[in-house]
Amino acid sequence: MSVWKQLFLLCLLGALAYGGYEGYQRYLSRSDTSVSADNAEMTGSSTIVEVSAASVATLRHTVEAVGTTRARQSIEIVPEAEGRIVELAITPGAKVEQGAVLVRLDDVIARADLAEAEARLKERTQALDRIRQLRRTNAAAEATLEEAEARRAEALAQLDRAARHLEERTITAPFAGIVGLSNVDTGARVDQSTLITKLDDLDEVEIEFALPETLFAQVSMGQIVTATSAAFPGEQFEGRIEAKDSRIDPVSRSFRTRAILPNPEGTLPAGMFMSLELVLSEAERVVVPEEALVFQAAETYVFVVEDGTARRVPLMTGQRRDGMVAVLAGLEVGDLVVIRGLQTLRDGSPVEILGEEAGNENTAQAESEDDNT
Repeated sequence: MSVWKQLFLLCLLGALAYGGYEGYQRYLSRSDTSVSADNAEMTGSSTIVEVSAASVATLRHTVEAVGTTRARQSIEIVPEAEGRIVELAITPGAKVEQGAVLVRLDDVIARADLAEAEARLKERTQALDRIRQLRRTNAAAEATLEEAEARRAEALAQLDRAARHLEERTITAPFAGIVGLSNVDTGARVDQSTLITKLDDLDEVEIEFALPETLFAQVSMGQIVTATSAAFPGEQFEGRIEAKDSRIDPVSRSFRTRAILPNPEGTLPAGMFMSLELVLSEAERVVVPEEALVFQAAETYVFVVEDGTARRVPLMTGQRRDGMVAVLAGLEVGDLVVIRGLQTLRDGSPVEILGEEAGNENTAQAESEDDNT
């Protein structure tokens, strides 16, 4: 056998021997730990642990979504007639009442047309009155009376048309709301296709968002929605579900839902992206910290401290939120569960709650000082 092969075999045997030695040492270490724990139980020494009391909390089943705000009412202000702007009463971002004047167009010709129509109506009314008097004495034919009545009706229609044309020269707010930026200036000529500004009713804002079809039966009118926006860090806006679509989109497998958020101060503008949290249900449950849970195979349990002894209690758990887990069965409110020192605990192990020993020592010291006094 060559020298190289002999060296290789020696190295291999050395590695195996070292690995066996390390494994044996670890085995001895684990055995010592187990024996120590058994001896601690046999000798009655206590394991120091930290505990937390089981409490009652309201747990909510929520779902998250995103949506964009939309004004409850929103329109584009455009003129119904063409002409030159002589008054522009628009302050961007200002709130206006219903009927407030926003724009006035030059109305000289419209007023003249109205005066002409009024004069024509007066003339034809007088003519009709004369013909009616003549008709009573059969001095005028029936056809002449009918023609006079028709001409007066025509004059009345022309007057209504002229009055309507004059009204169109003044643009007012159809509802109370907030006006946006103006796209024109005083003196500009506009027509029916000119966008002057926008008017939004922001006392309430709508948010439309999509939810998966699996939640269709769990969403109903009046459920609480909490909305947040990056533009208002730390603020939450609460609203309620107003409507949900009766159909599910066959492509996205989702349905549209609409929520209403009160906005009396006009804080939220239209078109803002918002994150939503919809509360589907809520209930009061007994909760414990997640760190108290111990998992073994298919079983979940905790250690409950009773009279200085750790007792193993199997649990049925539910929803988890913010580091707490709901206990559906197995615990009562006020039970002390171990959250620190679980590694060496066994069912029936004597325990000592961290903090109680120091408290007892302080009490004994205080009593001793009182006696000395």
